[in-house]
Amino acid sequence: MQFIDQAEIGIQAGDGGDGLVAFRREKYVPAGGPAGGNGGRGGSVYLMAVENLQTLLDFRYARQFKAKNGQRGGPSNRTGASGEDLYIEVPCGTAVYDVATDELLGDLIEPQQSLCVAKGGKGGLGNAHFLSNRNRAPERALPGLPGEVRDIRLELKLLAEVGIIGLPNAGKSTLISALSAARPKIADYPFTTLIPNLGVVRKPTGDGTVFADIPGLIEGAHEGLGLGHDFLRHIERTRLLLHLVDVTAADPLAHYETIQQELHAYGRGLPERPQILALNKTDALLDEEVDAIAAQLQSASQQPVHKISAVAGVGLEALMHQVWSTLEQQPADEPVEPGIE
Repeated sequence: MQFIDQAEIGIQAGDGGDGLVAFRREKYVPAGGPAGGNGGRGGSVYLMAVENLQTLLDFRYARQFKAKNGQRGGPSNRTGASGEDLYIEVPCGTAVYDVATDELLGDLIEPQQSLCVAKGGKGGLGNAHFLSNRNRAPERALPGLPGEVRDIRLELKLLAEVGIIGLPNAGKSTLISALSAARPKIADYPFTTLIPNLGVVRKPTGDGTVFADIPGLIEGAHEGLGLGHDFLRHIERTRLLLHLVDVTAADPLAHYETIQQELHAYGRGLPERPQILALNKTDALLDEEVDAIAAQLQSASQQPVHKISAVAGVGLEALMHQVWSTLEQQPADEPVEPGIE
């Protein structure tokens, strides 16, 4: 499956129908008067969040959307039919921006949540509207107003409570596969993961929590280097960051600091997000070496460091206990709102 998380589309609401100039022509009604009806309203364009979509792939092939126009007014003061509204389905977690102004128009998070992105034009007035004591036979009607036209940008931001971050080859995919039923591609070279992976991890209470493996974070990711610029947005909605550091790296402390610098450079509330720090692949080194590296990280981060091995399942129980405890301290009814620049 291709993972497309950005798309630009053009939308156009329907035009309002024209008003009609008409007069009553009935037997035994010598002065029937004006009877032209108003035009119908043009259809509006809405975006609607649905659960059965996971990417914006559909918008790679369909980029222009137009709602129906309103119908012209009819005789006998009949109003023209309104144009049918157009509903465009998008995945839950889609943020909508105006391309021209970069204004955030709305954020579609809940299923069936909708957002009007273009209003239909009003119908024109028929000549019956202009009847007055001074003008008993008006021959004037107004055209319908055009519907709104705009280009919008869709950005999909995954809805996950816990985001797993770290430099390439830190073991993020291995960890999410060990904790959940997700089966991402795993190999012994960097950038194995090219798209975010989601996994549902079962809590002790039986509820499920969504974890996201965020790929491609390297130094300079916030400036567009690597894949991180494309996927940093996916951790904006997370309530908790799980930072993995490869204990077998040449300089694990530098790896930790690189990710922290990228989070601060990207901003949007990520530096303030709660973090849990874990040293991964500890089964590959002696305990003394692992302890020394953990002490360095703890001194730099001023927080406890979990020593784990995702592939061997070592230390995962204590790590998950800390994850659940941290999530409980941040109630779900007070979600972290992504920052907007």
